[in-house]
Amino acid sequence: MMASTIFRSIQNHPLLLYQTALFRRKNGVFYCTMKSTEAQTATQEKQKPPLPKIMKQTKTSDKFSKDYEAVIGIETHVQLNTLTKAFCGCPYNYGSPPNTSVCPICMGLPGALPVLNSKVIELAVKVGLALNSKLSLNSKFDRKQYFYPDLPKGYQISQFDVPIASGGYIDLDLPVEFGGGHRRFGITRVHMEEDAGKLLHSENGSYSQVDLNRAGVPLLEIVSEPDMRTGIEAAEYAAELQRLVRYLGVSNGNMQEGSLRCDVNVSVRPIGQAQFGTKVEIKNLNSFSSVSRAIDFEISRQVLLHSQGQGDQITQETRLWEEGAQKTVTMRKKEGLADYRYFPEPDLPGVILTKEYVNSILDSLPELPEVKRRRYEKMGLSMQDVLFLANDVNVAEFFDATIAKGADVKLAANWIMGDIAAYMKNEKLTINEIKLIPQELAELIASIKGGTISGKIGKEILFELLAKGGTVKGLIKEKDLVQIVDPVEIEKIVDKVLSENPKQLEQYRGGKTKLQGYFAGQVMKLSKGKANPGLLNKILLEKLNAQS
Repeated sequence: MMASTIFRSIQNHPLLLYQTALFRRKNGVFYCTMKSTEAQTATQEKQKPPLPKIMKQTKTSDKFSKDYEAVIGIETHVQLNTLTKAFCGCPYNYGSPPNTSVCPICMGLPGALPVLNSKVIELAVKVGLALNSKLSLNSKFDRKQYFYPDLPKGYQISQFDVPIASGGYIDLDLPVEFGGGHRRFGITRVHMEEDAGKLLHSENGSYSQVDLNRAGVPLLEIVSEPDMRTGIEAAEYAAELQRLVRYLGVSNGNMQEGSLRCDVNVSVRPIGQAQFGTKVEIKNLNSFSSVSRAIDFEISRQVLLHSQGQGDQITQETRLWEEGAQKTVTMRKKEGLADYRYFPEPDLPGVILTKEYVNSILDSLPELPEVKRRRYEKMGLSMQDVLFLANDVNVAEFFDATIAKGADVKLAANWIMGDIAAYMKNEKLTINEIKLIPQELAELIASIKGGTISGKIGKEILFELLAKGGTVKGLIKEKDLVQIVDPVEIEKIVDKVLSENPKQLEQYRGGKTKLQGYFAGQVMKLSKGKANPGLLNKILLEKLNAQS
């Protein structure tokens, strides 16, 4: 009762919450507006004089990079696919009007008590098992104390010393263009926590509006071991995590929506040194390419300072990646564990898992990306094919369904990676949105392989199926596309073409043998693309060379 009364009071008397904040309504939506310290920090950073030699940083650091080794770890926040938030019944839909999915519990009002959403535990166990981690059958929640304008309670419900999973690993294959090879990166821990709200900064940076829709949304934080050494390895690790959570169905993994967010920790040390260097955290990374570029910049920046004898200027801090400037800038000094003042969450009971519960989830896990890649490799597919097909769970399912209907493995891969992928890219469609179904792709491949239709006609049928659907057999019959395989009929068409092109025939027999392609094209044109290519070329050569 007290909580709901205060909640209504905030709407009626918004200045009760912060005396220094400005609350207002815009188009019926409740906003809290305050001076933005982050914006001020960014502004101050811009006002600082430029670092000397910034334009020569990469070239200078490249000279010394062989003497130093980067050590990289990533903290990945994955937003979970649940119907409601972690500790209350509020829904969360990306793009909803600000502050329309809030209640006294996710706003942290006095007297409001959290109740754990059991789906969060199920999805956390799924991820822990998929990452080959050891599950804690008895874990708990903790309060992480810190204040940000978008954290309404002044603390975050998280897990500290007893996470739900720890000590795992993830396997991945680097793309061929990045050198290829297999990598295994350790997973330190996986823990459950809630998200904070979101600050909407004004264009001039003078104030920020607070949207609390995201406050209380369930997250999994996946902390890697510091096993990565390059920006490419880190970006591929993050991409593999995205594949994993999508395969599991625990998250959509969309970075542009904030469903998957990466904070990167980077340090450098002289090669051969066991002790880690000073760690710098980088935030504001909204794509895998920005992860790679930000790390490469930060490595160059730190190597340059070390090479100039200024390694002590590298401080433990949080830096932002500025996409426009392609550089990292100071955001704030990094908090230590003592600053967070963790203690057990008194309003939530411990999380107790039974072995039966864990085993039931283990049995429900789908085939994971790494297992699928190894299976595709055993089919004889190249690594390029394997990485493309296994990258998207829906593409992989389409491919599997096609070969399950008896389609040739390599031909199915070629069609999906070639014409089908090009069509999806041009039309901006996913494989689930095209009209073609796996059974018809298998039928198309069989029709070409069996000689019923030519490859050229096959392409025409493919694009019809992609855009409008239908069946291969139906289109062949409707458009009279059955391939001509009768040698006598093909011979008649060849004779007609040769008789209509006496000048080209004379040139061919005079030594211009490249004209064979011209004659073949004319035969295909006359047969409306239905002449069997193999028979056509055999008969054509016999006729062309008959009097030479």
